[in-house]
Amino acid sequence: MSIHSRPVHIYRWIVFLLAAGYCLHQLVLGAWTGPGGPFRYLTIWALFLSFYAASRMLALSEHRITRRHEVTAMCAAVLNVMVVFLYWRLYFTDPALVNNGGPIVWWLEYYLHALGPALQIIDALFIGRVFRRVWRGIVPMILIISAYVAWSELFVQRFNDRPAGEVTSGLPYPFLNNMEFSERAMFYLVNGGTALFLLLVFGCLGWVLSRVMRGQVPA
Repeated sequence: MSIHSRPVHIYRWIVFLLAAGYCLHQLVLGAWTGPGGPFRYLTIWALFLSFYAASRMLALSEHRITRRHEVTAMCAAVLNVMVVFLYWRLYFTDPALVNNGGPIVWWLEYYLHALGPALQIIDALFIGRVFRRVWRGIVPMILIISAYVAWSELFVQRFNDRPAGEVTSGLPYPFLNNMEFSERAMFYLVNGGTALFLLLVFGCLGWVLSRVMRGQVPA
């Protein structure tokens, strides 16, 4: 299906408007209870990157731009998978690990950690088919992850005193405050490596899909 077709155009408008609405909600009604506000959380970084990617995909469908923004869409999809994986793994272990035991707002949580990422991934993988040269996404992905880690450790932790843990305080997710720096560094490295592995997995999926759509392997 062409990216300029009406169904794709409608789909991308839906994805864009949802992302825009949730970004606006975070800017106006987000968790501005401490320095950094909602941007303390990786989920919100993924949301705003998804919004930017959605805006570029829509502009591409409307012939307003010619640059394909494949790296943008790649990084948004991988970051969203990371957010979904980490959130639900920790949530099902103990909800307090991610939300400090507070209540869940279902329409917000399920969009940020399920529907929103799914919509982004569907576009990147099946519509835009951006995972053709995944090596181009390696450095940007490393830079995004490194920037978030530096932001969390050097700004968020320094200027916030909650949540408090057994080792430190101020880091955005409660469980991080129960870890020594060496443990946190290993956690960051493992999850950074996982992000790069996911990029490779998406690259393989993209290659298989392109072969299937060209009729080179049985569908």
